[in-house]
Amino acid sequence: MKYCKTIEQSIHFIERNIKEELTAEQISQQAGYSVFHFCRIFAVSQGIPLMEFVRKKRLLLSRADLLISKKIIEVALDYGFETASGYSKAFRKEFGYSPTTYISRMSGCDVKEIITNIGGIIMKPVITKKTAFLVAGYGINTSIAENYTKDIAAYWDTYNGENLESKMYQQLNPPKHGEVGICVPNVENGSAVYLLGVIVDDFEKVTPDMTTITVPEAEYAVFTTPPANEILAAQTDDNDPFSTAIKQTWNYIFNEWFPASNYEFDETKMDFEFYDERCHNTEDAVMEIYVPVIRKSI
Repeated sequence: MKYCKTIEQSIHFIERNIKEELTAEQISQQAGYSVFHFCRIFAVSQGIPLMEFVRKKRLLLSRADLLISKKIIEVALDYGFETASGYSKAFRKEFGYSPTTYISRMSGCDVKEIITNIGGIIMKPVITKKTAFLVAGYGINTSIAENYTKDIAAYWDTYNGENLESKMYQQLNPPKHGEVGICVPNVENGSAVYLLGVIVDDFEKVTPDMTTITVPEAEYAVFTTPPANEILAAQTDDNDPFSTAIKQTWNYIFNEWFPASNYEFDETKMDFEFYDERCHNTEDAVMEIYVPVIRKSI
């Protein structure tokens, strides 16, 4: 019991001083043990060497700072990494995706709720390969670093209010029903185009006010969101359980599934959301999230 309490106190010490220089000698000293003895009991208790634990804890806690508009180099230096590239390499190895990808997908999340709670549901994605396909529809310009989430939420209101969905289906007459929501980033300036469209055979019926994109072939982990009626609505203005289920699923993917899986995010491809007839039900609405993946290198 004494050891358990000592380890717990030491972890709190590490977390309080995570942005300071930490050594095995320093941590062992505050615990009241020799370096040799403390490192042994810590490794047995946590299943990981002491300084490896510190490194992982730095990376884990650094994710919150990435979401408050700090530059990657600033976060890297704050958490004891000498360069942004060294931090990014360690980050990707730990979580399966880069800091840039995390910022773009988690932008707008409450940093106090990074660890996801989806009612104990464990999501098991389907791994599938999808050939290249064409998407046409309506899009808006946004900023990944600043207004990404709010802009997309506002765009959905416009999309529904102006009935762009009906207009798009009438004009393009796609072979199947189902809308694709996809963000196409411009890595040079942090801007992006968010496109909400349908899958088409060609772009012949596209009008000048529409946006088009060719989504390349990729292997995907496909997540189906929990039915909206199984999700407790977040404390937001609209209190929409379906929207909450989607946000929590994205959180689950990046904060829980990737770090524990044998896959990493394929940043040469595009992730997207897919909405079909199943999302029109008011009680048990679901949709799919397609995340491009590659197997982690050993």
